[in-house]
Amino acid sequence: MIIVFVLYFALTLCLGLWEARKTKSQSDFVLGGKKLPGWMLALSERATGESAWLLLGLTGFIYATGLSGIWTGVGCLLGISTAWIVLARKFRAEAEAYKAMTMPEYFAAKFASKANLIRVLSTGIIVFFFVFYVGAQFAGAGKTIQQTFGFSPFWGMIISAVVILGYATFGGFVSVVAVDTFQSILMLTTLVVTPVILLVKILASPVSPAQAFAAAGPGFGSLTGGLAGFAAGLMIFNNLAWFFGYLGGQPQLNARFMGMKDEKNVRLGRNIAVLWTIIAYSGVVIIGLGAHVLFGPKAVADSEMILPFILNNLFPGWLAALLLAGAVAAMISTAESMLLVAATSISEDVYKGILKKGRARERTLLLISRLSTVAVGVLGLVLALTTKDLIYSIVSYAWAGIGCSFAPAVLLSFYWDRFNAAGVVTALASGLVSTVVWMLAGLEKTVTARASTFIIAMTLAVLVTLVSKKKEPETAKASPLTSG
Repeated sequence: MIIVFVLYFALTLCLGLWEARKTKSQSDFVLGGKKLPGWMLALSERATGESAWLLLGLTGFIYATGLSGIWTGVGCLLGISTAWIVLARKFRAEAEAYKAMTMPEYFAAKFASKANLIRVLSTGIIVFFFVFYVGAQFAGAGKTIQQTFGFSPFWGMIISAVVILGYATFGGFVSVVAVDTFQSILMLTTLVVTPVILLVKILASPVSPAQAFAAAGPGFGSLTGGLAGFAAGLMIFNNLAWFFGYLGGQPQLNARFMGMKDEKNVRLGRNIAVLWTIIAYSGVVIIGLGAHVLFGPKAVADSEMILPFILNNLFPGWLAALLLAGAVAAMISTAESMLLVAATSISEDVYKGILKKGRARERTLLLISRLSTVAVGVLGLVLALTTKDLIYSIVSYAWAGIGCSFAPAVLLSFYWDRFNAAGVVTALASGLVSTVVWMLAGLEKTVTARASTFIIAMTLAVLVTLVSKKKEPETAKASPLTSG
């Protein structure tokens, strides 16, 4: 198993460094020069979007809560499908029209009257919440390696951080997408093979799913968790609320849309991404529920370790290690993309956009992007080493903070002509503040921040726009796009 893991990490590092040779400019580092095919960007987007949260967090959540956890998967599937079907084309078109390579750069170009404030606020939100997100991925890698080999999770976090920073720092977007494509296939393999074997074992087991769910206690086998009326509706709504974060609110995913060459590639990417998601989420649900049937409710002390437990108990060592690499792949692909987005926001939006007012040297920008990648990665590693929170909880907090700050601003920017700079600033600021306050006040236990902060930011952005001047002065765009 150790040999397989070593080979996996070595292959990941070598692939990333090999692709890094193609990174010659800041444009290559940020969006791959818009030269990458749609199918690669789709697989990369899925690998990036589905982190340790999916393979460890959601499997553990369903294992612990039962059928009601399915609503989380439904919310994510609806959000992902909406992003690809409705928003992907718009992202590509807007990025091209305003010659933007990052989300802050797009907002600053379109709403130029408050460009610097928008750049600083956007970059601050990205860096702040991405440190939590990256930390969750490092923590997931540490927990997986501990469950598999018995090593201290410290070493799993260190190894993952070294591998990720090794190629993401040098290759940027080109390396990240290449590695993500490989990781995405490996993740899907894990989420197909494991459920199939589980189902075969369950069919041969004397305990039926109905018996296992009944023995688990009231609510485990219910889609409402045993709740009724308003309480049931609120529980379903809270789980479905992951949907809101996908509505243009995740810069690491939006970068894949912005990097598309043409509309033909967007359509290809859409089909691949939606199909991948349906298969992957179905696998996660089967793993979470099937583990309960086959191994009972107390198979692991930490519910988020149920996938490594299953693999170690159902498969020979070499195959378990290979499939576990699929779980680690999810963590690595997300962490690397987070690092890239945070680093390029610092170099493009703060250094080039504000400090140098667009007149930065290419070589200097690349250096700052690389140094920023290392800095954010180290901060995420420190967080992972010092926190004991569940991956599901950390990602939920970061998802709300990022998604509910950016999504309202993106949607209003795309579809409301009257929307202006004051509205953008309001959406970003209120999304950030309301998420932090909501979490610190403990309100998450009643209504999730993933929905409440989206509603707050959207409402305030609309109100501020209505009471301020009617329309933002038109910003010069590039030449009209031609369809692919």
